[in-house]
Amino acid sequence: MPELPEVETVRKGLETLVVGKTIKDVTILWARIIEAPDAELFALKLVGQRLEKMERRGKYLIFKFTDYDMISHLRMEGKYETHSTDDKRDKHTHVIFKFTDGTELRYLDVRKFGRMVLVEKDQGKNYKGILTLGPEPVATEFKLGAFRDGLKKHHKAIKPLLLDQRLVTGLGNIYVDEALWEAKIHPEQPADSLKSKETERLYHAIIDVLGRAVEAGGTTIRSYLNALGEAGTFQISLNVYGQTNQPCPRCGTPIKKIKVAQRGTHFCPKCQKLKGMS
Repeated sequence: MPELPEVETVRKGLETLVVGKTIKDVTILWARIIEAPDAELFALKLVGQRLEKMERRGKYLIFKFTDYDMISHLRMEGKYETHSTDDKRDKHTHVIFKFTDGTELRYLDVRKFGRMVLVEKDQGKNYKGILTLGPEPVATEFKLGAFRDGLKKHHKAIKPLLLDQRLVTGLGNIYVDEALWEAKIHPEQPADSLKSKETERLYHAIIDVLGRAVEAGGTTIRSYLNALGEAGTFQISLNVYGQTNQPCPRCGTPIKKIKVAQRGTHFCPKCQKLKGMS
């Protein structure tokens, strides 16, 4: 699944490739991709709209048109590609935005899990899925004190708590594993049991890991490519994710993989010990 670094990289690519263009027509080949309004009205409203800006909130893309905001969530394998009108369509193409200059922006999704919704101008940040998100993982918005207070309210394991997006947004399976390794915290450690220094280490690790991943253009594990058709490079920097049985870069202990909240989870059993559990 594209996580914050991948989605931010897609946003940057689309900003370069399609901002400033005007929609001539929209073809919807799989109507269930469109959450609201209905597919026919969605397409009709976008005709004549100029794409003025690309924004992102958490893992959501926000297309800022003349009169509307279009919210797009890529889910598992959604991606955008730019094409000329004559280019052959991939069988997984589900929505085509045709521009007046003869180019197209195509949305492809092997699993068809992605969703788009059109709302009134400047209302994208008020979309139901966005309203529940925690702060962006940057120091200007993500505050250590609030993070510490939030952890103390939950006894659940730290990994699924970080995945639910409410304490801080943008973390998915890859980057939670990496941040917990960097902070030396076991993925099943109860959130309210973390000591002050552990919380501070985790706070800085989240900012560091996601920041470096954004700079690297994200992580390519399966099919992720950005809007320019490029793979991310952060996978070469992964310390634990996907490294089962490989030596921990810090202590040399073989990396272990377990299931935590139904998610494949990678950690070092020596560096990330589960503390205070009987």
